[in-house]
Amino acid sequence: MPALLPGRFSPVADAYRRLTEVFPSLGIDELTAGERPTADEGWVGATDLAAGGPAVDAFLAWDDAQVVRDYGQRARPDVVATFGLHRYAWPACLLITVPWFVSRRVPRVPVENVAFQRTRGRMAVRVDEFACLAGDPAAALPGARVVPDEEALRAEVRDAVAEHLGPVLAAFGPRMRRRDRALWGMATDEIVEGLWYVAHLLGEERRAMDELELLLPGTTKPYVGTAGFRELVGPGGESLPTRNRASCCLFYTLRPEDTCVTCPRTCDSERVRRLSANSN
Repeated sequence: MPALLPGRFSPVADAYRRLTEVFPSLGIDELTAGERPTADEGWVGATDLAAGGPAVDAFLAWDDAQVVRDYGQRARPDVVATFGLHRYAWPACLLITVPWFVSRRVPRVPVENVAFQRTRGRMAVRVDEFACLAGDPAAALPGARVVPDEEALRAEVRDAVAEHLGPVLAAFGPRMRRRDRALWGMATDEIVEGLWYVAHLLGEERRAMDELELLLPGTTKPYVGTAGFRELVGPGGESLPTRNRASCCLFYTLRPEDTCVTCPRTCDSERVRRLSANSN
């Protein structure tokens, strides 16, 4: 557990530093107490996304233009909305899951405490409250809530993600033409695939898989599905971890022949081919 330097770092600063070191495409700006996320210069507040309306229209205009630019065709409105939600929810989940994984601290980040600058790959967040285990040096800090054990800490992760993503899912759902079960299946995927990827960069992929299996066993509402990891065997006998997504990203609507490697549409032989090529 990292030691704290009072007055200089927040309880989650070390985790965010490690995240940006291995994944520099995402920068995180921590806001001080009382400081509000900006809503100008390309930033969008998570509260605005949760409200729906013009802010979401403007946010999705980027995804619409990106599809036309990169694929030479327009995507259906529900596909554009699905892409846009994924591109927000994937990094937003990391604000919670990475501190849990790295430091055993779970920040609460309600929508009013978060903003996103997608073109520069930055998120701004203010952490007023967090959960931790007994014995953590951060337990004496303002805003700390001590929980008794690892399962209680996992419950804090699930609750914190649901608190943040719930209002955003409700706003995007009608545009995506998806009901609650499909939306929370997508949330399950964002939690799992985001941390799985970052943990691989940290050199701790196997531990992350074990932790995520415990975090999402398939019985924790409102989430749908389990972490879903399984092992394939490569041509040299090597282990190739994979999973089946609980939701569909709809990329197949643009490129039917180019499904995601974790898509249930992708057969195991194709997964082995791709995963083996990536490991070489």
